[in-house]
Amino acid sequence: MIKNRFYYAILQRTNKFNMKERFIMILVFFTVFILLVDLYSFKGIKLLISGIDSNVLKNIIYAAYWLVPVLILSYLYYFRTLQPFDREPRIFKNFFMLAGFFILFYIPKLIFITFHLTEDIIHIVKWIAGKFSGSSNIPTENVQGISRSRFISQMGLILAAIPFTSILYGMAKGRFNFRIVHEKLSFANLPEAFNGLKIIHISDIHIGSFLGHEGQVKKAIDLVNEQKPDVILFTGDLVNNFAEELTGWIPVLSNLKAKYGKYSILGNHDYCDYFDWKDEAEKAQNLENIKQAHNDIGFRLLLNESEFININDQKIGLIGVENWGLPPFPQYGNLNKAMNGSMDAPFNILMSHDPSHWDAEVIRKTNIDLTLSGHTHGMQFGIEIGNIKWSPVKYKYPRWAGLYKENNQFLYVNRGFGYIGFPGRVGMPPEITVLELNKA
Repeated sequence: MIKNRFYYAILQRTNKFNMKERFIMILVFFTVFILLVDLYSFKGIKLLISGIDSNVLKNIIYAAYWLVPVLILSYLYYFRTLQPFDREPRIFKNFFMLAGFFILFYIPKLIFITFHLTEDIIHIVKWIAGKFSGSSNIPTENVQGISRSRFISQMGLILAAIPFTSILYGMAKGRFNFRIVHEKLSFANLPEAFNGLKIIHISDIHIGSFLGHEGQVKKAIDLVNEQKPDVILFTGDLVNNFAEELTGWIPVLSNLKAKYGKYSILGNHDYCDYFDWKDEAEKAQNLENIKQAHNDIGFRLLLNESEFININDQKIGLIGVENWGLPPFPQYGNLNKAMNGSMDAPFNILMSHDPSHWDAEVIRKTNIDLTLSGHTHGMQFGIEIGNIKWSPVKYKYPRWAGLYKENNQFLYVNRGFGYIGFPGRVGMPPEITVLELNKA
């Protein structure tokens, strides 16, 4: 309880600033950050090119180096002069792209200056040691010292090229490199009529981020339909901030096909709590527009309610809760209410956007056999090679991607269809999950 109160206190403190005020705070922070990083990184660049004889070439390199921070800061300040917080999807998309270029250049720079800083620390330590020992041999920038410094900085530059290349690929190709993940699950209590049922699980479409990339979404929908799903289950976050992002997308998304139906729930972004609304009525109308969009796409939107899927006079329960998250995320979900009417089903599937809900209210407390979630995106960054599976998001969400099992209850966390914030995916491709249910 103490931890929860702490989270709510932080949320309330943050919410006292409107979106424009928060943007000014971000602007000041990034201005200071960029200047500090670039000034120190420039010192290392000067060392690396000190052996170049041509002053013209040096000046070209210097100009190219400073062009990046100048362009990023210029756009940030230009963005401030616009009306950047209107309900205009393109403005937010451009801001995400700016965030991508910031990450593209400044993560490698941080790696580079770490190596350059190491050499400076060694030099300072030797200088201090010489002072205390009374030695007259105070380190100077002799040929050997410059050679060592240049070598360490070169190593930093080489290693910095690795994340630069990875991030660049993640922005150019990785965010569209849809991966189909197959999982076969067996249950003793699965009705015979559902043996072999093929479920497509997708999550976190964040359709506003795909503005200008309609062809990529169409290809992904074709991939879904090629799997010939019996049921499609979408576990929330259709939009980033507001319903206008869906303009023109309804005909595209409605092409999703499933034999026994398409079902959906809302994610935390679908409530659009992160946008500054004129009043509660405007916000409520936006939510109604998003709910209507689910219906127009062909989804049966489950709002703290359950339904039965029937095949050959046999049934399984499908439960959908509104978003339930640990603070500071709001809790609109009511599992007890949602489960009303499904208790007599021999087998139950729960759709809950946030995977932390599984540990908090599902396992060992309900008869729900399979829970489907999303929300984490795998942080859009990670490593998955063989049995190695890691992403920084694991430190916030222990159940962050893939399949989990406790006793006879399963959780599957989809890595997300779309993206938000950083317009890319590095080592964590967008996912279309194919779940095949079998009678044990």
